[in-house]
Amino acid sequence: VQLQASGGGSVQAGGSLRLSCKVFGTRFNINGVDWYRQTPGKQREAVGSITSRGITNYEDSVKGRFTISREKTMQIAYLQMNSLESEDTAVYYCHVTYRGLNYWGQGTLVTVSS
Repeated sequence: VQLQASGGGSVQAGGSLRLSCKVFGTRFNINGVDWYRQTPGKQREAVGSITSRGITNYEDSVKGRFTISREKTMQIAYLQMNSLESEDTAVYYCHVTYRGLNYWGQGTLVTVSS
């Protein structure tokens, strides 16, 4: 299983970006996709998640601003980020657990300038 995250870039505060996470290497649906982010010197933190049934969960600081969605096949998940703040600057990673193993995308950098 491989994950490919994309869509990062530079944006001004208040702007929007949409990240994508493509899942390769399995014909079977993934049960859920998680999004994480990490800034230098800090631990990777959870941003939110979506299950195969479309149930979402968000970390408090992004609630109301970020939206996670997915295609029903779970081969692609999205992280729509609106009203971006400088504190959202980080490398964003997608993650899945499949057959008991953890898989991570390579990370995509989001830079928000104030």
